[in-house]
Formats: sequence, structure tokens, C-alpha cells
Amino acid sequence: MKDERYSERMRLIAPSPTLAITAKAKALKAAGREVFAFGAGEPDFNTPEAIIEAACAAMREGKTKYTPSGGIPELRRAVAEKLGRDYGLSYEGQHVHIASGAKQALYNVFQAILDPGDEVIIPIPYWVSYPEQVKLAGGVPVFVPTRREDGYKLRPEALEKAITPRTKAFVLNSPSNPSGTLYTEAELTGLYAVLSGQSIWIISDEIYGRLVYDGEHRSIAAIDPEAPARTVIIDGVSKTYSMTGWRIGWAVSRDVRLIEMMDDLASQSTSNPTTFAQYGALKAVTMDQSSVQTMVDAFRRRRDLIVSLLADIPGFRLFTPPAAFYVWVDVQAALERLGFDDADRFAEALLQATGVVVVPGSGFGDPSHIRLSFAVDEAVIEEGVRRMAEFVRARWGQ
Repeated sequence: MKDERYSERMRLIAPSPTLAITAKAKALKAAGREVFAFGAGEPDFNTPEAIIEAACAAMREGKTKYTPSGGIPELRRAVAEKLGRDYGLSYEGQHVHIASGAKQALYNVFQAILDPGDEVIIPIPYWVSYPEQVKLAGGVPVFVPTRREDGYKLRPEALEKAITPRTKAFVLNSPSNPSGTLYTEAELTGLYAVLSGQSIWIISDEIYGRLVYDGEHRSIAAIDPEAPARTVIIDGVSKTYSMTGWRIGWAVSRDVRLIEMMDDLASQSTSNPTTFAQYGALKAVTMDQSSVQTMVDAFRRRRDLIVSLLADIPGFRLFTPPAAFYVWVDVQAALERLGFDDADRFAEALLQATGVVVVPGSGFGDPSHIRLSFAVDEAVIEEGVRRMAEFVRARWGQ
């Protein structure tokens, strides 16, 4: 029975499964259990000292008041210049909306472009917040499955088939959470060819764009001279600079009116992103980037370690992720052999029996998979995967 005290929109959204499994793990740890957590959606490194010092200096200088709702001009210009350095794209400060995290930037985009009934194409697997944010804006998520054999990448023909007269936007996440997949320039060109000439927004989530181990990240906005006019780039400092708690992200678009609308939305919701955090972010995107490479090198070693260990577990099928810090594992064969209906039940049993935390794939659109983060210490990887393998092998022959 509907409770009239609460809004209908809140009945449409689901809580974050990543936060739910993390809460269970914390409860076990508080009860004295040894926990090996692979659920982290954030780097385990601290924010580089130069960034911390920049934010502290900003506070001492009195930069603790309101800023423009769309961010300080210096940061907006710095982000525009960064896109020029990284991808050869030409933007100005007026094309940048600074938000309280990339998640908030994405939320503001959907609020600005969607009307009730508008469809948004979202490939499976997807980051957990895409469909929920679309629904909160009155939109309709349209899910398109991908295959492990294709590296969990959307094929152009599948994208074309999903387009209808109500299609308003297409969400592209490269590098991907949860799969770690990375689209090549040729693959992006193929997708863009389907969208070219159509009035469809491309929402390009590139938050993991600097955490690449094999190949090179390319922005779909750089594929064609006309692409920036129809593309909104979502990014931020959270993953690249280990600043998840600072909550600074951005949306970038050549459509100045869209940026102004998001600024207006922020003015009536968050007012502005945290002032001194913006100055920390300014330092992050303009300083020497050697700390980023140090983190990337560490993640590459951990990726190679966890992939090699997981590959030996019966019923687990995976590919080596070229980017981000997740391994997306097809466990369907293990689920069937061990008698679990889906990955949710497998993850719950694994946690209770071994203290190992993995994120079930249902929240990402595929209950036959699990996600493991390798943004953890190598000792945790070795012992956690050992326990997982023991859990599976002990039940394999039953």
C-alpha cells in the first residue's frame, strides 16, 4: 500500500548495492570478524600532500565563503585547458560546470535534459546510479546487454536497434565501472557513426580516464569535429587524485545554455561546491602529475595479481581489465554448480562464511557476475582470493 506521506519518485529508486554490502562488511568487522573487502569504489591512497596543502592555504586566505554556483572561474578554466592538453579538445571556462562530485554533475545533466518519458540508452553492465538518476529526472532507462566475448562493449548495431523516437540520450562509460573495459578510437567512431545526425545527447562518463594500464583512453568528444556539440563529458578529481571525499566533479559541454541551466539548478540546491575543495581540485589538475603515475603503476601490479589468482577458481570466467580498478567476473557456471540462484546469494554466503566482501552484479544489471575492486593492499588480495577459492572448491564436488 502506498504511503501518501512520501513522493512517488522515491518509490522508483533502489538503494546503492555497493553501499549496502559495505555496511554489512562494517557490521561484521565491528563484531570482531576479520573482513577482506573488495567492494571499494575509491583508491586506497591518500590525497597527494600538495593538494591538501593547497586547500589548507585557501582556508587560511579566507576562501571559505560562497562561490559562483557553477564553480570558481579559475577551476573552470583549468578543466577546459586540461581537456585541451589531454585530448586536443577546445573548451573555455563557460563550457564547464563544477559540481559537488561527478555524481552530482551527472544528476544535474539528467535534470537539465530529460522530460517525463524521455528514453536514455544504458549499456549493461552499468554504474549503479545511471538508471536511478534517469528515473529521478522522469526518464526511462533503456538497457542494452553486452557480451563478455566483446569485452563488455556495446556494438554499433545494438545501439542502433535501441534507438526510438523517444531516445534523448546515450550513456557511455569508458573506462567502465564495473567492467574496466576501454573503448578504442575505432570502436568509439563506430558508435558515433550511429548517433551522427540524430538529436541524441552523448553522456560520456570519463571519471576513470587516467587509470589506464593497457591502451589509451580516448574521449568520444574527440572523434569528430561535431561531437563536442552533442557530448557532455563527466569527470572529476575523485579517482585520479584519490579525492573521493572532497566531492568535486564537473560536466563539460559546448552547449553554453546547458551549462547555465546546470548552474541555475545548483544555485537552488547545493549553492556551490565546497569552496576550499575547489582550490584543492585546482591544484590537482594543474600540478605535476607524477603522483598519478605512481598510483597507476601500483594498480597495474594489483590487477595482474588478482586476475592471475581469480583465473584459477573453478566456474569463474573473466578478462583482464585494461583500465579502472575493478575485475568483473562471470560466475554463472559457479552459481549453477554451487546451487545459488544469483550472485546476491553467493555474495551473502561468501561474506558470512569467509569474511570476503564482493559486490553482486545485480546492481550493475547482471546478476550472473560479481565485481571485485583491486584498490586494496596486495596482502588483502592474496588472502581474500585464497578464501574465496577455498569456499568455491569446498562446494564444487558436493
